[in-house]
This record gives sequence, structure tokens and C-alpha cells, in this order.
Amino acid sequence: MQLLIKNVRTSDHSDPIDIAVEGGRITAIERGIGGVAQRVIDASGRAAIPGLLEPHLHLEKALLHRRMPARSGTLEEAIRITGILKGKQEREDVLARSRQVLDMAVKAGTTAIRAQPDVDVIQGLIGVETALQLKEEYRDLLDLQIVAFPQEGLLKSPGTIELMEQALHLGADVVGGCPYNESTRADTEKHIGIVFDLAQKRGLPIDLHADFADDTGDARFAVADYVARKTIETGYHGRVSLGHVTSLGALTAEEAKPIIDLLHEADINIVTLPATDVYLGGRNDTRSPRRGLTPIRRLRDGGVNVTFSSNNIRNAFTPFGKADPLLIGNFLAHLAQFGTPQNQAYVLEMGTHGAARAMGVAKDYGIAVGRQADIVILDTYDVADALLDIPLRLWVVKRGRVTVETRYSCDINRR
Repeated sequence: MQLLIKNVRTSDHSDPIDIAVEGGRITAIERGIGGVAQRVIDASGRAAIPGLLEPHLHLEKALLHRRMPARSGTLEEAIRITGILKGKQEREDVLARSRQVLDMAVKAGTTAIRAQPDVDVIQGLIGVETALQLKEEYRDLLDLQIVAFPQEGLLKSPGTIELMEQALHLGADVVGGCPYNESTRADTEKHIGIVFDLAQKRGLPIDLHADFADDTGDARFAVADYVARKTIETGYHGRVSLGHVTSLGALTAEEAKPIIDLLHEADINIVTLPATDVYLGGRNDTRSPRRGLTPIRRLRDGGVNVTFSSNNIRNAFTPFGKADPLLIGNFLAHLAQFGTPQNQAYVLEMGTHGAARAMGVAKDYGIAVGRQADIVILDTYDVADALLDIPLRLWVVKRGRVTVETRYSCDINRR
């Protein structure tokens, strides 16, 4: 067999088991698996989780935090600064910074990323072109999905629709959108319509930056219900993701319920981006400042799939980050007040199986016989402690191949 992982825990309160891998897939999960393997890992009772996922990450804008430091830290400033820096993008620099982020992600146990390169008249297709190169370069380490993302708008920025067509022709996997970055609500709705048309022509999924505001006062920022209706109308159930969705958090439970019901009916995935949303949100609140977070508890209780991601790494939108989903999950658990054992387990589920649903890979994801062997063995002895410890990723396995091995281990949690 290709790989044999011995004495590993995949769930709490159970005895360690073995996992056999052949041809990049899990072929057996049971105790005492025998036979000869090319590689044997003895986990010594440690916990294993499926490969971590980043369903929303900007590579070509990462690590720009010192090029033109922000002063106010607002969304408007972040868009302005990033627009200036995008105009100076150089291919080799984009590749070098992107590789730094991908290397961070691989070491953190991330086995798949949905990248969101900007497509606009400022930087052209450099983000997509470099992502396509990296997709091939890192194919043995992680799977890279590429979103054609029109950050500067479609109607407001003439020429962008044509660039989107080119990006999709080059091989972008997902049609992105930024409907709030248009001049009017009418144009916001047209933007959404164009995105759906582009996606439907090619049978591709959709991923929109949406509802990114502190309130619903500006109609361009409150389109979750509109997108849900469009999804239902076009039969695109389960193939649409919305990033941010912070304005929904400004509504009362009664106001939010019909929107959440629509999101559930449309089977839309919500990707909360806490490192960015909380940092940029509530800037103008002088009393009881909002957290700038989508209402995760209400969405969960309403049957909506919610996941999370790092979004940006060290730029004007998010000055922190190291492409570690467990770190973001721990941060999110604090913000959402998800501290009970059940809620902590839910946050881990968000970053694994929930993210897999959002990325459209759920059928081949997870530690189960027949699934792709993407596994992370943690330096802790209970799966439940993954968010508590943010432990070392001792071994990372991608399609049955060990891609990361951390030799240092601390046994303070040993039973």
C-alpha cells in the first residue's frame, strides 16, 4: 500500500485506529491493519482531521502591508491603496508573494484553496495568470481553485466584462463578483445578472463578495435576498457562495429570518471572513460598535452552510494573518461566542466539511473509505482540542503523499 497511518484518533472518546491509503485514496479504516506499506506513520494516539481548506483567499494582494501602509484602516482606504498598488503589479513579485502565502498554508495543513485574483483594467489578468501557474506548480501540495474576481465592478469599470471572459477562457474555475462596487442599486443587480450569465454559459460555480457593510442603509450592500432569489430562479442551488455578508448581522432576528430562509432554500454557502470583517467593521459607530460579523448562529440554526477563511494576508484589508485556518477558527469562536464543546466542534466543522461544501468538493472529502487521502495529523490527542491548542501539524498528507513533516512534538496532552 502507499501509506499506512497507525494509532490515530479520528474522533474523540474512541480507541486509535489505522488508516490505509492506496492510489491517493483511503482504502481501509480499522484496527490492526497489516501488510507492507511504502510509508508508515505511527501517530501514537494523536488526532487526525481532514485537510484544512481556505474557501476565500486573495494571493496576489497578500504581503503588501509595508508597500503603502494604511492610516485610517477603513474599507474605502483599503480599496484606494490596493488600487494604487495593483497598478504597479509585476509578475515575478506577485509570484514570490503568492508562494510565501501558499507555503504558509501548506505548513498549516491546508490542502485546498479557492483563490480570488482581481480581474480589472488596473492589473489586467496578472492575478489569474500567476494563479494558473501556481495551480500547476503546487498541484502535489494543494488543489487551487481560481475565481475571476472583478473587484472594481463590472459596469463602473468598462472593459472588465471582456477581461472576465478572457480569464474564464484561460481556465478560471469560478465566476466571481463584487456587486456592491457599482454606482447604483440598479447596476448592482445588473452586475449580479452578468455574473450569473457568465457562469451559466460555462456551467461554473459563483462566488460573490456581498453585503459588506455595517448596515443595510445602502441598498448596494444588501443583496443576499436578491442573490438567493436569482439562485432559485436559475436553478443554481448549492453552486453559489457569498463572502462577508456582514450587513445581515445588523438586522434583528425578525428582519433577518426571511432572508435566512431564502438562503437556506437556495442552498447558498456563506463564507465569513472574520479577520477582515471585524477589523474593517463598525468604524463609524460611536456607541456599541458592531462586530462586523455575519450572524453565524442564526444562519446555522436556519440550516445555512457557513464556513470561514483568511481572506487577505497582511495588506490594507487585513494587516495580520498567516494562512492558518485553525488560527482563524479560534479567532472566530471568540467573536461568535462559540465556546461550548458543541459550538467548538461546529467551528471545526465549518473549516473542514463546511468549507468542502462551499468549494464543491464535499463528495470526495473527509476521512472515510473511498475518499481522497487529504489528512492532517495534529500534535494533540483529541480532535476537540484542535481549536484550543492550535497544535503543530505533525504530518500533512495530500492524496496519500506526506507533504509536511514536523519533527518537534510536545507530549503534555498525552493520556
